[in-house]
Amino acid sequence: MQKPASLVCINKSFFRIGTHQRFFQTGLLILLLLGLQFRVEAEVPVARQDVLRHMLKQDCGSCHGLTLKGGLGPALTVNEIANKPRQLLRSTILNGRPGTPMPPFRGMLTEEEVHWLVELLYKGDV
Repeated sequence: MQKPASLVCINKSFFRIGTHQRFFQTGLLILLLLGLQFRVEAEVPVARQDVLRHMLKQDCGSCHGLTLKGGLGPALTVNEIANKPRQLLRSTILNGRPGTPMPPFRGMLTEEEVHWLVELLYKGDV
């Protein structure tokens, strides 16, 4: 026995969608979501990525330790940040921490660059 097709309402008209169409729609959705993931990573040009890696090691490393295991600032290793929300790190980088030596980098870094840096830290690919 064949499964009944789903009904979809578009502009007050109902259309039947069979298994093949649902499979196709699911595939398109997955490709769209994957495309958005790659788009976020692709927004930082490779040449700028090299600059950001250097900045992370040298500038951030001057307070967080050259190996990012801590110093004046806390450690930024994968184990140390694993339980911290990514948004917290992004906000800290962009806005700094008032009352601490952590300066804001808003204006020097774009939100896309900060997103890229935070993902780099979570991957441990520094």
